[in-house]
Amino acid sequence: MINTQIKPFNATAFKNGEFVEISEKDVLGKWAVFFFYPADFTFVCPTELGDVADHYEELQKRGVEVFSVSTDTHFTHKAWHDSSDTIGKIQYFMVGDQTGNITNNFNVMREGQGLADRATFLIDPEGTIQAMEITAEGIGRDAEDLLRKVKAAQYVAAHPGEVCPAKWKEGEETLAPSLDLVGKI
Repeated sequence: MINTQIKPFNATAFKNGEFVEISEKDVLGKWAVFFFYPADFTFVCPTELGDVADHYEELQKRGVEVFSVSTDTHFTHKAWHDSSDTIGKIQYFMVGDQTGNITNNFNVMREGQGLADRATFLIDPEGTIQAMEITAEGIGRDAEDLLRKVKAAQYVAAHPGEVCPAKWKEGEETLAPSLDLVGKI
């Protein structure tokens, strides 16, 4: 999936108290995170969505839009948003994918279950997938690490010929791959 283009889609999302229609056209031209999770009103999912909500302002400052996606409807997203303090913090798009089109486009549909895997995709302004993470049901993700990956991807995009090593943090040294580095790291 890395370095492939996102596929066309249409969906209804809940955002800021309203239902809004979205498509792949709303993703192009900016950095985006697609944050798939199995279902509303569950256990690990609200901890992850709340964690992303806590980092949403910083993601927005970096020009990143967030699209959380489950196979629940946009109506269910609204009900969950209205009934949970944790989910009530969310200001990003909560996408209803009851047809499974988006989930299948990203190859994270659990076969025979109609639920999305726990998966994250970072997409650049051209609509190209730059990073992805998929975890098992009981393993929650970390929005701070997602933010670190966003910063690294944006750095690499702005600095051709440089790469970010393991555990790279903004402001740290990068590498310029060359024959001189082979065997010296």
